[in-house]
Amino acid sequence: MTDFLGTNFPILEAEVIGEDLTSYWIAAPDIVHAYGPGQFVIIRLDEEGERIPLTIVDVDRERGALQLIVQAVGRTTAQMALLKAGDTILDVVGPLGEAIPIEKKDDAFVIVGGGVGIAPIYPKAKALKDAGNRVITIIGARTKDLLMLVDAMEAVSDEFHLMTDDGSAGRKGLVTEPLDEVLGREGTVAEVIAVGPPIMMKFCTLTALEHDAPVLVSLNPIMIDGTGMCGGCRVSLGDEVKFACVDGPCFDGAKIDWEEMMTRLGAYKAEEKEAMDHWCRIRDGAAAEGKKA
Repeated sequence: MTDFLGTNFPILEAEVIGEDLTSYWIAAPDIVHAYGPGQFVIIRLDEEGERIPLTIVDVDRERGALQLIVQAVGRTTAQMALLKAGDTILDVVGPLGEAIPIEKKDDAFVIVGGGVGIAPIYPKAKALKDAGNRVITIIGARTKDLLMLVDAMEAVSDEFHLMTDDGSAGRKGLVTEPLDEVLGREGTVAEVIAVGPPIMMKFCTLTALEHDAPVLVSLNPIMIDGTGMCGGCRVSLGDEVKFACVDGPCFDGAKIDWEEMMTRLGAYKAEEKEAMDHWCRIRDGAAAEGKKA
C-alpha cells in the first residue's frame, strides 16, 4: 500500500541531533501501516518544491508516525532544517522501494553504516535483531559531530564498533578496517549490509568479496518520481539495468557498476550549487529584512 493521496503531513517532533542533522517524527499512519525495513518516502515541502527521497529510519505504530533524519546538504534539506514541530510537509509519498527480507540465520549479520548512511542502516539492524539474529555493527563518520543513533545502534547489536576518520570518537580509522577484521575472524557470515557514501559502499563490497561474504548495499542515486517512470535512478548490475526506486534501493554490491553510479551522482553538481546559492540569497535577504522590521 502506498499513500499517494494525503497532503499536509504534520511534524510531531523536530530535534537537532548533530552538525546539520535533524530528526523528524512525522504523522503518516497509512505509510507506517504498510512500511517494511529498507523502504523510503519521497517528500515535497511545498507546491514549488523539488521531490527528494528520504529513508524511513523508524516507525511508531501507536502514533502512526515515521522518523526521518535529514542532513542539510542542498536547497531542500536546508529549507527542511528550518521546520519545527507543528509545521507541515505538503507531500509524503510512500512507502516506496522493496523492503529487505528478514530471516533468522545461524551466522551473524555484519551491519556497516557510514555518515548519514547510519540512519537507513538502523531499521535493518533492528529488524534483524528482533528476528533473533546475531548482529555485529560497525558505524563511522568523518568526525564525532556527524555521528548519529550511536546508542540506538549499540542497543540492537551483539558486537559494536565505532569509528571516526579523525579519532574524535571511538577508534580512529575507516569502517573497512574492523570489517576486514570481523570477516577474517568469523569465517562465514550470513550477509554484510553496508549503507553510506558510494565510495564507502564500494570498498565495503570489495572487502566482503575478499572474504567470500555476500554483501547488500542501499543505493542513493538521483531520483525524481519514485515509480520507475523517470529513469533517473537507474543502475547497472552486470548486464542488467535496474531502478533503485522500484527494484531497490538494496542490491547485491558485487554486481554494481560503482564507477558508473558515482559518475551519474555528480551529473547535476553545478545546478545543485546554483539552486543552493539562490535559496541562501533569498533566506539571508528575508532575515535582513526581518531585522530591519
